[in-house]
Amino acid sequence: MSIESVPAIVDVAWLRTHLDDPDLVVVDSTTHLPIPKDGPYVPESGRQTYNVEHIPGALFADLLTDFADPAAEHAWTVPSPEHFAEAAGALGIGTGATVVVYDQSQGFWATRLWWHLRLEGFDDVTVLDGGLQAWKAAGSEVSNAVSIPTPRTFVPNRRPELLRSTEDVFAAIDDGSTIVVNVLDEATYRGETTTYARNGHIPGSINVPVRDVLDLENGGFKPVEELTATLAEAGLLDQDKKVITYCGGGIAATGVAYALAQAGRSDVAIYDGSMTAWAAEADLPLVQGPAPR
Repeated sequence: MSIESVPAIVDVAWLRTHLDDPDLVVVDSTTHLPIPKDGPYVPESGRQTYNVEHIPGALFADLLTDFADPAAEHAWTVPSPEHFAEAAGALGIGTGATVVVYDQSQGFWATRLWWHLRLEGFDDVTVLDGGLQAWKAAGSEVSNAVSIPTPRTFVPNRRPELLRSTEDVFAAIDDGSTIVVNVLDEATYRGETTTYARNGHIPGSINVPVRDVLDLENGGFKPVEELTATLAEAGLLDQDKKVITYCGGGIAATGVAYALAQAGRSDVAIYDGSMTAWAAEADLPLVQGPAPR
């Protein structure tokens, strides 16, 4: 069956139907990020996890290496369009392909690659709701066989409005037309943990924890109606306001951006360095305490 259009989010039934389509590229983007109670986190590649089991035919995208700037100080930093295009093309992502991204945890590694593809101008990409856990829960087979990609040409066409730097976010602090959103848990937002070099949140930023867009009981994302209500209540669907999301390292921030896209807003920018980059700069302000009412 050919793929005429790709939904904003797909379920296991959809993927089962289309899994043998020659233009479908299924990508496992799993990365591991053990979060200590205190102290810095150390990310790990998900390649070994992928090697143990994955959706049959799925390829592995290493977000720590192949899809990141190798010379950057912080993990997952967006590379040049040319670097990204080479990595994407090698996986068979390019003209004529439809991409389904998933991961083996909460889904934010999948939304990171979803966002990154869109940043480089590629729109034929969606996310498997619930990832590998949903696939297995539905009784679908998994594989440990090595999948061989068919390379394609990826032509990048960067959308700079979807990416924000530390300087951009600093300028947005006093910009009434921009909402800066911290998607970390409330305790981290309030500055009660020491995961980063300094505690707290960017002045003026609101707190919309990424778990608020997840279906914690069933896995995956909440239904679009619930997402829309949650995000509208936070003021994030106001088209007169620009939205920038941030987290610890630019990963979970894409989960809220993806939820906003499902709710009809696809122009959300990601602060790539997020708290890791901001807290490392001693002269940048941080605020501790609860969100403003």
